[in-house]
Amino acid sequence: MATKKTDKDADNLAAVLEKIPQMFGEDAEIGLRMHDVIMEAAPKLKPRLWYGMPGYARGRSKPVLVFFRKDDYVTFGLNEKANLTVAEDAPDKLIPGSWYLTELDEATEARIAEIVRAAVS
Repeated sequence: MATKKTDKDADNLAAVLEKIPQMFGEDAEIGLRMHDVIMEAAPKLKPRLWYGMPGYARGRSKPVLVFFRKDDYVTFGLNEKANLTVAEDAPDKLIPGSWYLTELDEATEARIAEIVRAAVS
């Protein structure tokens, strides 16, 4: 028998997987692959809708750390609650928090996975 928690997790996952094709339209494959890359990089994250977009957190009641959405471009971003660091050799104090993309290739997927792993570490 499933618990309330697993039922809610399943409902949240279903809502995210339903929202992605609505948000991405004919580019739904990109959104679904984004979801897969995030979940493969950090399988303990829990997906849920966050301000109408896919968001990923350590738990249902925890803050979203990673999100993405589709406007003119795909925006992949981190919330301020993610593990954010400035590179030691950076010439400034800016902390990268979002990126835009129009397609996914192996290099982009690898970089997204790297960012996700660092964000949840």
